[in-house]
Amino acid sequence: MAADARGEVIRSAAAIAATASADDRMKAFVELWWSSVRCEAGEAMSWAGFYLDQPGEPDATRLVLGHRLPKPACSPIGMHGACGQTLQAARSLVVVDVADLGSGYVACDPRDRSELVVPCLRPDGSAWAVFDVDSHAVGAFSRGDAELCERCLQAAGLSAAHRHAPAMSR
Repeated sequence: MAADARGEVIRSAAAIAATASADDRMKAFVELWWSSVRCEAGEAMSWAGFYLDQPGEPDATRLVLGHRLPKPACSPIGMHGACGQTLQAARSLVVVDVADLGSGYVACDPRDRSELVVPCLRPDGSAWAVFDVDSHAVGAFSRGDAELCERCLQAAGLSAAHRHAPAMSR
C-alpha cells in the first residue's frame, strides 16, 4: 500500500476514536479495514474481525467473536491458536502459511492459508482483544501490514501504543 493511502487509512481510523463506545469503534474499525486495506502482497482478505478476551473462562473457550466481516466465524475459540498466542504474547503475529501451525491452528474456513493477528493493548501492555485477518493466499500478510494495523488500532482508540519488539512471523 502506498504511503499516501496508508496515511489516509490512519486518518480514517483516528476519526473512529471519537465514537462513544469500544463496541461501536470495533464495528467501525472492521468496516474501515475491510473496505480500505489491501495486504502489501496485493492479496484479498477473506475475513476480518475481533476476538474478545473473557479472562474468567477456561482456556478452551476464552476468546469470543466480536464484530467481523463478511461472515461469522468460530466462537468461542481457545488460547492454543494464533489468536490465543497473540493475546498471551501481546505481540502481533504474521502467519505466512497456516499449515505450518499444525494442530494449533483453529480453522474456521479451511480455504484460509495465511493470517495476521494484532493485539488490542491496555496501557499496561496486556491485551484485551485481538484483531484477526485471514486470506485464502499463502504469504498474504507482511510485517508492514502488522505495523499499519497496530497504528490504526491505536489511532481508533482500540489499543495503547505497541511498545514491544516487531511482529512475530511463522
